[in-house]
Amino acid sequence: MPVITIDGPKMSKEQKAELVKEYSETASRIMKLPVEAMVIIIREVEGENVGTGNKLLCDK
Repeated sequence: MPVITIDGPKMSKEQKAELVKEYSETASRIMKLPVEAMVIIIREVEGENVGTGNKLLCDK
């Protein structure tokens, strides 16, 4: 059971559905596994919860 984790900004339900569809279909084709074997986890990360270098992402 492959697990794909996506960390990104807040998205609409439609955007998440499209991501899940595209990632699972592509991974299924490349790994030669059924699409039903794919697990996609989406973690929405706000810019104020991420730092790069010495600044918050939201401040860049």
